[in-house]
Amino acid sequence: MRISSYLSGQWQDNGDLAAKVYCALDGSEMGEVAACSADMGQAMEYARSEGGSALRKLSYAERGQLLRSIAKTLEANKEHYADLSYRNNGATEMDTFLDVEGGIGTVKYYASLAKGLGERHWLTDGAAEQVTKDENFRAVHLMTPLRGVAVHINAFNFPGWGMLEKVAVALLSGVPMLIKPATSTLPVAYAMVKDIVDAEILPPGAISLVAGGGRDILDHITGQDAVAFTGSAETAAALASHPRMISENVRFNAEADSINSSILGPDLDAESNGFKSFIHEVSREMTIKAGQKCTAIRRIFVPRSQLEAAQSALIAKLAKAKAGDPKREGVTLGPLVSAAQKTAAIEGSTRLAGECELVFEGDSGSIDGEAGGYYFTPKLMLCANPAEASLVHETEVFGPVATLLPYDDDAQLFDLVRRGGGSLVSSVFSNDDGFAISAVTELASSHGRLLIVDDSIARSHSGHGNVMPMCNHGGPGRAGGGQELGGLRGLAFYHVRTAVQTNAARASTLLGEEL
Repeated sequence: MRISSYLSGQWQDNGDLAAKVYCALDGSEMGEVAACSADMGQAMEYARSEGGSALRKLSYAERGQLLRSIAKTLEANKEHYADLSYRNNGATEMDTFLDVEGGIGTVKYYASLAKGLGERHWLTDGAAEQVTKDENFRAVHLMTPLRGVAVHINAFNFPGWGMLEKVAVALLSGVPMLIKPATSTLPVAYAMVKDIVDAEILPPGAISLVAGGGRDILDHITGQDAVAFTGSAETAAALASHPRMISENVRFNAEADSINSSILGPDLDAESNGFKSFIHEVSREMTIKAGQKCTAIRRIFVPRSQLEAAQSALIAKLAKAKAGDPKREGVTLGPLVSAAQKTAAIEGSTRLAGECELVFEGDSGSIDGEAGGYYFTPKLMLCANPAEASLVHETEVFGPVATLLPYDDDAQLFDLVRRGGGSLVSSVFSNDDGFAISAVTELASSHGRLLIVDDSIARSHSGHGNVMPMCNHGGPGRAGGGQELGGLRGLAFYHVRTAVQTNAARASTLLGEEL
């Protein structure tokens, strides 16, 4: 396949080669990424003037109809995306479900939210305020869409969902999108955008795709634009410090590295149902998408008295994982997505070994796949003295690698978890209400999401690593300091809040209700 950019309403291919994409299963070449000669500044201005103006003329309900049409188009082609995901990402059926079906489901969710917003062209924030003694003089707060472009710079691990969860929110907000996917996993994102364009769902300029280039995007950014980034903390810092980002005060949302934790409460022993639920969830999170999730569990906290039992149970679970070609019977763990990611996982594991003991490693000799694939077997580490360690609280190995850490009391536990420097998510398994509430009190300020699981929801919760569109996604500190999704909360990033001071009658009209 040959992948090209879509800018200024046209597919761009100057005949040169910008990059290649590869099959994660055997390392073979899968496609070419065409080079592009289009002027990025002109492309962004086209998106603002053509796409932005057309989208703002539509109401939220009408933009919701666009999202419904996108979901319908993508659903009709999901088998094609699944095949690309299998070959390019080495995805299992579950991996593909999370990426492809999860992305489509998020689009549907935001389409459903549009019904409640109706035919309006702005959002209201709170009730009318009386500003002076004159009851006829009121203030209302409105939120109107930015008149720029939403620049989406996406990570390699979720080429479908990672793109669509941003598209859904920006499009419902009425802001055109310039999408820059990671080059290594371009096929799925490209195929989705191409199907949307071919279906002629959106007005010209509403969606643009930058494939294998776009290093000068931020040179043309303005204060009416917004940049949403998913990737490493290092890249996030480089983007945020770009001179134009600073001089134009551009809105920037980052979802970066995250040392996520899962916690076994002190009330649960090896015979309890809660213990078994905990072991199941940790092993599941280590192997889904071969551990290549920003929300995956990296640190596993257990009471010191339960360390031996937890280690034995996890090893027994992980030993059942079989790495290889996901199409082959019995395989539950696909490869990493690229040679670079395999190298990074090896280097990260070596770094952890500086203060941790390797207590389990999957059998690489049992890999049922091609020799050239990017396979990496699960590794369980043990850090016996986490209070004296530092690397385990700082190193994220983006693969099927996690570390067991024993704790001696609640205060020590919460301090150790916070040493992650800010995380996307932590999960807590406990039937003790007091401990659960203490965990929320002590850990909420350093997390974007907390999952508290007891026996009553052990079989019905959405999962430690699953990002649900109605819940906040993001985290403070190391995790990027950003916020995405969260239902209608996500729209705030693409809107400007303005206080409008006027008489009561106009305030009533703006609010859409009688004062």
